[in-house]
Amino acid sequence: QVQLVESGGGLVQAGGSLRLSCAASGLTSGKLAWFRQAPGKEREFVAGIYWNRGIASYADSVTGRFTISRDYRKNTGYLQMNSLKPEDTAVYLCAAAIVGDNYDYWGQGTQVTVSS
Repeated sequence: QVQLVESGGGLVQAGGSLRLSCAASGLTSGKLAWFRQAPGKEREFVAGIYWNRGIASYADSVTGRFTISRDYRKNTGYLQMNSLKPEDTAVYLCAAAIVGDNYDYWGQGTQVTVSS
């Protein structure tokens, strides 16, 4: 059983940085990803990483600004967010997929608010 717990959200000014963490107990393979959902908008993929191989992928909107990583020993994933923009404001959710892109496990989410 995989359990995901996010932390690290908060309020930051435009141009600032935040690092989100996702404690991923029980995750030993597959993918870990970050999604976000802003009010009135659909949930969107932000970044993902293969848990074992460490290969990452990003949405175009965050490429060059966000970096996803994982600490295999701590079973924790991270999302380093730099050069934040007001349009990055959303609830950020950590998700895990054991098979393909079937994200069956989700955290509770953490709020990120970027002020202009």
